[in-house]
Amino acid sequence: MYKIQGGSADGGLDTLLYGRMYLPASTLEALYLRRLAPTRQLKISAVSNSRLPNGGTILALLQQDNGKFSSEYLYSTDVALIGIRGLYNFGFDPRKALPQTPGNGVADSRKIAGRFSAGAEVYYGILNKSGGVSTGFRYTTLPSNTGSPLTMTLTVNPIIGHFQAAYAVKAGEGTVLCSRYDFNIYSYESDLVLGCEIWRRKQQEVPKIETRTEGVWQPDGFTTGGEKGNDITGVLKARITQNFNIGLLWEGRFKQLLFSIGSNIDLKRRDQPFRTVGIEIQYNS
Repeated sequence: MYKIQGGSADGGLDTLLYGRMYLPASTLEALYLRRLAPTRQLKISAVSNSRLPNGGTILALLQQDNGKFSSEYLYSTDVALIGIRGLYNFGFDPRKALPQTPGNGVADSRKIAGRFSAGAEVYYGILNKSGGVSTGFRYTTLPSNTGSPLTMTLTVNPIIGHFQAAYAVKAGEGTVLCSRYDFNIYSYESDLVLGCEIWRRKQQEVPKIETRTEGVWQPDGFTTGGEKGNDITGVLKARITQNFNIGLLWEGRFKQLLFSIGSNIDLKRRDQPFRTVGIEIQYNS
């Protein structure tokens, strides 16, 4: 990974270069990211592999994000695919001041608990002369919500008759539960997936400071009640399908070393339930 500092007014990074090679498969990934304006950026990603058509593929994305509305224009060398995507967020912009109400002045932010968004995409493959269109809807809670954070999405592809519904909720301090349901109205095929994420945090003792109060020595922490700081050291990701196929993935960190260990388990195959087992190690200096 290589970063190039640009001359933007906010001192941000203008260009990012990234590359990774997989061994022994000899697969090469590359990424070029360039910020063209405060709300616009260009992203070019490439994959080189002898098993892919033409030895690899390149994907170019021009992204525009204005807060209320965002759009993407894409081109892929795979079947010469071109497409456009758009997403609109309804309601007020949470980055700005709250709107005025007729009789009560400024609106109460606690009453604005969530946001509804709608988007669509259109794409066409020049080489295979086929295209498609899809639309999606999303509801997600805002930080002002006093309940459990959650996100609900629904995507529909009318041409192939497929729709997908997903629901995710933060059930605890370090636990996220989610579900996804796929259905096709032409084939009546369906798929249900349940998943979860469990975050592991390292408890760190906060140093104590001795302070004098009314002539008596009393311990007092940096925060009220001597709270402990939390540090994420790993996350366990698990999923199970309606066909009793289980996926497990553990992502951890040890100093500058990042590692992932995962396995795919098929409970219907009693003779050989472990279908795949993999490990990935990354080092960041």
